[in-house]
Amino acid sequence: MELLLIAIFVLGYLAITLEHTLKIDKLIPALAMMALLWAIIALAHLPVFDVDTSLKELVPSHIEEILLHHLGKTAEIIIFLLGAMTIVEIIDYFNGFAAIKAFIKTKSRKSLLWIFAILAFILSAIIDNLTATIVLITILQKVILDRDTRLWFAGLIIISANAGGAWSPIGDVTTTMLWIGNKVTTGKLIAYLLIPSVVCVVVPVFVASLLPAFKGEIPTVEDQEEDPIHPRGANMLYLGLSAIVFVPVFKTVTHLPPYVGMMFSLAIVATFAEIFSATKISITSIDQDHDDASHNSPVHKSLSKIELPSILFFLGILLAVAALESLGMLFGFAESLNTAIPNTDIVIMLLGIGSAVIDNVPLVAASMGMFSQGTDDPLWHFIAFSAGTGGSMLIIGSAAGVVAMGMEKIDFFWYLKKISWLAFIGFLAGSITFMLLRGYIA
Repeated sequence: MELLLIAIFVLGYLAITLEHTLKIDKLIPALAMMALLWAIIALAHLPVFDVDTSLKELVPSHIEEILLHHLGKTAEIIIFLLGAMTIVEIIDYFNGFAAIKAFIKTKSRKSLLWIFAILAFILSAIIDNLTATIVLITILQKVILDRDTRLWFAGLIIISANAGGAWSPIGDVTTTMLWIGNKVTTGKLIAYLLIPSVVCVVVPVFVASLLPAFKGEIPTVEDQEEDPIHPRGANMLYLGLSAIVFVPVFKTVTHLPPYVGMMFSLAIVATFAEIFSATKISITSIDQDHDDASHNSPVHKSLSKIELPSILFFLGILLAVAALESLGMLFGFAESLNTAIPNTDIVIMLLGIGSAVIDNVPLVAASMGMFSQGTDDPLWHFIAFSAGTGGSMLIIGSAAGVVAMGMEKIDFFWYLKKISWLAFIGFLAGSITFMLLRGYIA
């Protein structure tokens, strides 16, 4: 029976990785795989367990209890992401990100490279690497008209955004998973990963700045139609970013789960959004008449733009991994892996390289079930770094890469030839930096 479960998981995983080839959205195999795994466990009356991290052993449990436990943990992540996505969409509703373009004045390609890399690194730590990539490539398309030149910049934006997301609890989905799962805390995460993440950006950007693609200046953009700037755009940008940054502070002060703070931040941002748009619609309104006020509500507009397929994908993949974890498979696999490869650093670096080939969300979800180290153990921080930055090595290895691929139609093999080696040296340099520094931090 266990072989059947593993076969279903592998086939589902394969369908997810071949999403673009099969032309099937990855949420479909994720949800199907999750439902089949739990159905087989229930019908076959297989024993399920909870992992006691303090005793490092499996504790027998009941299927309803363990499923409810994992659903609760998954719901924490999903509600958190829904709040963050809505705040970002509200900022975009007011065209708040246009304020960032005003800071870009230089025409030097090398200077522009450093500006975009720094912006990607900082923004991804605040609004997550996926959103930061979308924002910066949108700005990039307005600043650089030559597509061949833009591709190089887009490649370095992907590397910088993934590195920036690794050291922030709200910068990458995988890091958020570890943070919400009480594997890492905000202070230690920044202490462990900020410097390695900076190295992960500086090394490839410095090497890239020496390449011919970043020599000289870009042509002056003339007669280009500018997007209309909302008079409250800058205000909403600063308010929205401050609200998201406030979430870790709220968690530290109240010791409540992060999604509570995110919902509070969303309430504040939504209130100002309604005031600034001069509408009087309630966020909880379910009026089906769709009157003019509701059509113009920034909150309603923002909620309608939320990417629900991604949310459902997280639900499916996290509960699918939870099914294998509940059977004790991941716990046993970790024991076998540690026996075969005693050096945990090598295992985690392989995990990072693997995240470039397959989705890093299920990899991190699996690692959370494989290892039983306590909160803020260096292992969790290294997993956050490896999974977050390792995906940069292939264009399909991260959400930032996939969205950039769609926006700029970046060819897989072009990226593999031109950018992958830069991402690899950044990943290697950052990993070495982490291993050298962790002894001093612990």
